[in-house]
Amino acid sequence: MMTSADGRIDCAMTEQLPGVSDYYKTLDELNVPSTLSGRVTAELEMADKGFFEATDPTKFGKEGFKKNSDADGYEIVTDTNGKLLWHNSDDEKPYLIITSENVTCEYLRYLDENGISWIACGKDKIDLPRACEILYESFGVERMGVVGGPAINTAFLNNGLLDEISLLIGAGIDGRADMPSVFDGRDMSYPLTALRLTDVEKFDSGAVWLRYKTK
Repeated sequence: MMTSADGRIDCAMTEQLPGVSDYYKTLDELNVPSTLSGRVTAELEMADKGFFEATDPTKFGKEGFKKNSDADGYEIVTDTNGKLLWHNSDDEKPYLIITSENVTCEYLRYLDENGISWIACGKDKIDLPRACEILYESFGVERMGVVGGPAINTAFLNNGLLDEISLLIGAGIDGRADMPSVFDGRDMSYPLTALRLTDVEKFDSGAVWLRYKTK
């Protein structure tokens, strides 16, 4: 993740930070062929405008997946109920959508028609540990970068699925109230997550790259 000095990650803001170009250098250096974004981030940055409206409410109601493309890496998006609109991507990193089993059959057919791979797992919300197993076993995803936003970052943290935290801190302050941060909305029942610093790198832009291990 790239953040301001006060830990905010609003996309429109981070695009203005000195060092934003360094973000892509650091992402390349991490060597994560697949990246994963939450629904809100995907809606802002990747998905087509509008939302899918099913004419048939029949739910899929079971675990399943469909591999509609084979690639070395995927642009993975979590979309619990299947709302976002997509087009068939010709990029080297095709889309792969993860939903809960509460998704409609019609939405999964829509993804199939557009050549987009999908995974459905978890009754009312996505079962992230199981989704990661399917990504590894059936899609060959061995290394993946979770690139936001705060809800999906926190969900991965809560499930013990993050082995490294990589933060590029840009030389700027946001300061606005109620703006998203790297992690947010964690239940008070969770203990503090201690980190082990493994590397620090400074860029000419003034940005600082911090890398931590969670274990």
